[in-house]
Amino acid sequence: MSEDEKKQAGVDYGASSIQVLEGLEAVRKRPAMYIGDVGVKGLHHLVSEVVDNSIDEALAGYCDSIEVVINEDNSIEVTDNGRGIPVDFHEKEGKSALEVVMTVLHAGGKFDKGTYKVSGGLHGVGVSCVNALSSFMRVDVARNGKIYRQEYERGIPQFEVKEIGTADYTGTKSIFLPDKIIFTETVYKYEVLANRLRELAYLNAGITLTLTDKRVPEDDGNYKSETFYSKEGLKEFVEYIDSSRENLIGEVIHISTEKNETPVEIAMTYNTSYNENIHSYVNNINTVEGGTHLAGFRRGLTRTLKKYAEDNKMLEKLKFEISGDDFREGLTTIISIKVAEPQFEGQTKTKLGNNEVIGAVDMAVSEALGNYLEENPKSAKTIVEKVILAATARHAARKAREMVQRKSPLSGGGLPGKLADCADKDPKKCELFLVEGDSAGGTAKQGRSRQFQAILPLRGKIRNVEKAMHHKVLESEEIRNIYTALGVSIGTEEDSKALNITKLRYHKVIIMTDADVDGSHIATLIMTFFFRYMKELIEQGYLYIATPPLYLMKKGKTEEYCWNDQQRQAFIDKYGGGNESGIRTQRYKGLGEMNEIQLWETTMNPENRTLRQITIENAAEADHVFSMLMGDDVAPRRQFIEENATYANIDA
Repeated sequence: MSEDEKKQAGVDYGASSIQVLEGLEAVRKRPAMYIGDVGVKGLHHLVSEVVDNSIDEALAGYCDSIEVVINEDNSIEVTDNGRGIPVDFHEKEGKSALEVVMTVLHAGGKFDKGTYKVSGGLHGVGVSCVNALSSFMRVDVARNGKIYRQEYERGIPQFEVKEIGTADYTGTKSIFLPDKIIFTETVYKYEVLANRLRELAYLNAGITLTLTDKRVPEDDGNYKSETFYSKEGLKEFVEYIDSSRENLIGEVIHISTEKNETPVEIAMTYNTSYNENIHSYVNNINTVEGGTHLAGFRRGLTRTLKKYAEDNKMLEKLKFEISGDDFREGLTTIISIKVAEPQFEGQTKTKLGNNEVIGAVDMAVSEALGNYLEENPKSAKTIVEKVILAATARHAARKAREMVQRKSPLSGGGLPGKLADCADKDPKKCELFLVEGDSAGGTAKQGRSRQFQAILPLRGKIRNVEKAMHHKVLESEEIRNIYTALGVSIGTEEDSKALNITKLRYHKVIIMTDADVDGSHIATLIMTFFFRYMKELIEQGYLYIATPPLYLMKKGKTEEYCWNDQQRQAFIDKYGGGNESGIRTQRYKGLGEMNEIQLWETTMNPENRTLRQITIENAAEADHVFSMLMGDDVAPRRQFIEENATYANIDA
């Protein structure tokens, strides 16, 4: 066998075949390994990494102001008033400490336990990764009465750290431009950054965070800017999330203590809704998969409330056992703990695994909640009555749940009669369209690809799950049909709302509604249902919204579909010279106005269509938005729709 043949056969696999990636080269080679992805999420993660360094200074007691600016070119500037990154000579590396921090992976004070007791950025990969993935980065450090500077291109220093002036203050200013070679998206979303900074302000009381967008001046000539500051921290966070819900006990129970050398802060309250909303954080990182701190909270809450109810003989008339999730119905909670060496696990590394945390959080909850119940007997009675009501409803929901399970195709119950299923049985290849109305459903059935596309028409508006008890949700025929069509099962002994998606029949679930006010409302109702009852599908990236066109433009024999007013105007400018005469505009108010060929070409054909994937960038903010959109308070809902109407294709 010749050398070439050996290589082709893979025989020549020795030391020479192993690439040793030096320094930041590894980050540029495999960026997704370090920041999750190279799309919108990864782009915004860069900002979090830099801000985390400033937050670490704040946690250590040296910083109380952090400013973030989005510049005209989508570069980001982060300034803090901390101590400034050290600039003195680093003996081991033979260069300035600033250059080490900026160019060496996993270098920094947070790995020295004496420098930072806890660190938010420890979960991440550090500012050196941001540097590696930026086409340009500059850091100015104010320290020891002087200002020092170093600039980088794709992680490579352009000159040694130099002194550029004097300063009577301390702090660090970083400016970076994400590399277009690396990222598929380089335009920052103001709201994503605003939501994260708001979250950080609540999680770190007393720190002022400012966000300014210099890309488009507002009508008054000033730039869009917001300041986030919280005096009471998690207490205000819970009030913000629950602002659209009716409070049950009239106050927020706030716990701030330290157990087993673990700082524990918890804020909780009960509302009149039927959902459990718990958001947990470790060192400012949102642990969306929960973990040991969440387990400790649930254990402490259940045991303490149950003991109080039994001691006061409040459960004597109940004829069935109370379950753990009965104690959490209508509960909104934020858990924030600080751990010196967090161990993360789970698919997305957002599940805490430290076993010592269970006892610490359990102890903190049991002690503080026990005292609160004894000191506030009226509120305690209200909470227990809510728990009893939840247990009674859960008992009723079991029958409704069994009806859902019995109708499941896995139990031999068959699929919903209205479902037009697809031929393929591989979930990875299959799509389910949830279509508004029988008429549009019929068109979609005719226009689809029967091989991999299934259609489930939904009659009218589905139940608003934000205002309905669990068993009432499951009694809704449309919702039962969704469960059955998807092939998922619900409920375990521990959690009656738990979702099992191991037998999920489609890996794309696509909401397809009219592009008008009613259609947007129906889409929001369906999204609310998935967020509250099937959040796992959103987290796995399985939920999408179809985007049918708003217009069909015609000039002579030329036809073009337009999805927004800008595209419509571009057609008029191109074919009418800005004049609409001679141009025919067909406005699609509903899916039913398109024939099956048009619907396939514009909205269902994978080669032409645009699907918007539903993601949860910030679970606490999503919780707030859904409760506001589907709640009773009209004013904030109207304001939200007005501010977001252009993005949502909502008619005025």
